[in-house]
Amino acid sequence: MPSIRVKICGLSTPDTLDAALSAGADLVGFVHFPKSPRHVPLETARLLSDRAKGRAERVVLLVDPDDALIDAAVGTVDPDWIQLHGHETPERVAAIRDRSGRPVMKALGVSTPSDLAAIAAYEAADRILLDAKPPPDAALPGGNGLAFDWDLLAGKTLPAGTMLSGGLTPENLAEALARTGLRAVDVSSGVETRPGEKSPERIAAFIAAVRAYE
Repeated sequence: MPSIRVKICGLSTPDTLDAALSAGADLVGFVHFPKSPRHVPLETARLLSDRAKGRAERVVLLVDPDDALIDAAVGTVDPDWIQLHGHETPERVAAIRDRSGRPVMKALGVSTPSDLAAIAAYEAADRILLDAKPPPDAALPGGNGLAFDWDLLAGKTLPAGTMLSGGLTPENLAEALARTGLRAVDVSSGVETRPGEKSPERIAAFIAAVRAYE
């Protein structure tokens, strides 16, 4: 079977980016969302993106961006992917894809079986990322360190490349892959020592757990 794709998201320093690249991350993500503890200015994201170019696919994460932010992110960061983690409609996803000329990854929150019905509407997205739906009082749309019930995905036919996110850690990664059958994973808080502070050791452990599962 093809290898499992691994994305390390919320990277903000050269050292932790290098740890992800050295461990063999397939995708690296930079969050541009001021409310997030993982937020980086676009100029910082540019420096990190330049460092990763040719070594991993580079993802800029945006939340309900307007056209001006899309233009600025593409022009500054030169990402391989745009990840949308807000309330973007299918029509908005299509518009952003057309405007940016980049493939788009759309995050969808999951807590009940009915949430999976939304996937079908997002045909314009090049990849779907399934994350735990944030609690009603949460300040962040993702990166809350929560997992949803992976058994909700049992027996479901999902778009190729669907990525699992939410509450993943080096310790539970094998169980998550076994229960969902997915072949792409995204981690942020699960490789941190505290919100926004990545651990090179946990990054390496997470990617090692993926490769051991393969």
